Amino acid sequence: MARSSQQGLTGRQKAAILLISLGPEVSAQVFKHLNEEEIEQLTMEIANVRKVDAADKDMIISEFYQICLAQEYISQGGIAYAKDILEKALGSQKAIDIINKLTMTLQVRPFDFARKADPTQILNFIQNENSQTIALVLAYLQPDQSSIILSSLPQEKQAEVAKKIALMDSTSPEVISQVERVLEQKLSSTVTQDYTSAGGISAIVQILNGVDRGTERTILDSLEIQDPELAEEIKKRMFVFEDIVNIDNRSIQRIIRDVENADLQLALKVASEEVRDAIFRNMSKRMVETFKEDMEFMGPVRLRDVEEAQTRIVATIRRLEEAGEIIIARGGGDDIIV
Repeated sequence: MARSSQQGLTGRQKAAILLISLGPEVSAQVFKHLNEEEIEQLTMEIANVRKVDAADKDMIISEFYQICLAQEYISQGGIAYAKDILEKALGSQKAIDIINKLTMTLQVRPFDFARKADPTQILNFIQNENSQTIALVLAYLQPDQSSIILSSLPQEKQAEVAKKIALMDSTSPEVISQVERVLEQKLSSTVTQDYTSAGGISAIVQILNGVDRGTERTILDSLEIQDPELAEEIKKRMFVFEDIVNIDNRSIQRIIRDVENADLQLALKVASEEVRDAIFRNMSKRMVETFKEDMEFMGPVRLRDVEEAQTRIVATIRRLEEAGEIIIARGGGDDIIV
């Protein structure tokens, strides 16, 4: 991973660059506070970093420092106090961005009660509300909860709710409070008095990945009529390359036959061991040896080339699934019988 701009870096990539910048001794102390999975993920990211751009390093350290300050201000005087101080120092928008990044860690997001509740109970509260209200609630729930609720809504309402989640950006605390009053729940002690972000395409993709195939088709078919560009963007993100590990062996063998070897080699160049194992166990021993040799002689590759190769492979997978030639297991009854 070699980048010249912080734009597009994931949180995990930023953490890897931060640890590299802090040095091995400090990083070792940080690792003591992480679980095994977090350590494994960060180690993999650090291993993929070939060069740290000076501008990225400075911006990430600055962002980390600002978040630390915000946490200190919150502990001193609460969310409103922290927001006021940060606005004076950094400006209104920057202050809101920093506070919003902390909301998940601080567990101050609205509807916390709902994320601990049974989905069927939540459904009873919201099923008769308008689509915008339902979308707001689902955007704040865990994806598996929202998947169950979305699947249980009437078909004519599913696509409308999905569209509103996908197009949702920021919601004011006043609106959130109104919705909470409708649900007869009170979270005044934990609701932040700033604009919190929820929803968006990533949110609806996570939800749709958990619904049954029939519900997914109904929603996407309807969205293709209402908003073809939105439907296409959602479909692009419905399945990512790393999800190959969730596909059965027979389907993986079919995928291998249909994709270009060059694309697969590029995609596997930076793939996790789990993904490599899933692919290699469905190849002949000779093919695996050839692939590994070709990947070794490939040398350094551009991340953009890898991502483009993975995109082409994902497009092939989606085409094969839509044609009924492979099966991608999903929630809500897509059990596979061998």
